[in-house]
Amino acid sequence: MRYLGLDVGTKTIGIAVSDGMGWTAQGVTTLLRKNYQADSADLEKLIVEYEVQALVVGLPLSMNGEEGPQAQFVKKTMDELLKLMKPIPIHYWDERLSTAAAERSLLEADLSREKRKK
Repeated sequence: MRYLGLDVGTKTIGIAVSDGMGWTAQGVTTLLRKNYQADSADLEKLIVEYEVQALVVGLPLSMNGEEGPQAQFVKKTMDELLKLMKPIPIHYWDERLSTAAAERSLLEADLSREKRKK
């Protein structure tokens, strides 16, 4: 199963696509947010292009596991986008500490600070 990973922000949506087994994902693009109509159309094009069967959306929970304002924003945004799209399963992913875990992996790979930032 192929997934489209979304990192929803107020100005952009980061996009990654998984391999066919759903084990790994690679970043493919960043969409500049315009409005719900345009954003949903852009997402649908990517869903068709990459033959995606489900969405995985990063949910920025508070450290205590509660949904703060940013998590509520992400869910509201996805609700609005999904109203305008063909039905597709959506999974929210707790992204607490994901940046720290990624940074540790990059440090272990001995990447320079400049390459880690990219």
